[in-house]
Amino acid sequence: MAWDEWEELKAQAAERRTAQMQLNHVDGGGGTYGPYVLPDKYGDLVVKNAELQSIGSSAHELYNQLWDKARVAIPSSNSAATDLSGQGFALGAGLKHVSDRWEEQLKSLMDACAQISNHMRVTKQLHAGDEVYIQRQMSSIDVLDAGFDERAGAPGEKNSIYGTAKTKKD
Repeated sequence: MAWDEWEELKAQAAERRTAQMQLNHVDGGGGTYGPYVLPDKYGDLVVKNAELQSIGSSAHELYNQLWDKARVAIPSSNSAATDLSGQGFALGAGLKHVSDRWEEQLKSLMDACAQISNHMRVTKQLHAGDEVYIQRQMSSIDVLDAGFDERAGAPGEKNSIYGTAKTKKD
């Protein structure tokens, strides 16, 4: 592939980049939306791991508080409902119904907190792995690109990007 052809392909890719779809609520100037940062240049979405960790920790803390404090009412309510029903009060059935609904809603809320906490932890791990992979890939492209760059060394000389030759030890 000729150098001019390579430059032409890069220019075409840059043109396509500007015509990409953008979210309808993002102005082209970038900005910050919660844990997400939208840079000015390309509109890439960047997630800060500290923000993900904070959200996950808060969800986990809420889960623990619900476990410790909100569940306490269920056994005593069920006991009171059984006692009232045994004494012939219609209020016992109503209290049992309220206790059952409380338990259903509490379980639903605790499940949601657990899912948020787990999702944030997994997302943080995945993004960390993606970042390392992308950095590794981009650094190898930079080295390859520099190897073809005529400005990296004088004509006829070895390109300094590849380092110095190793000497053999006898």
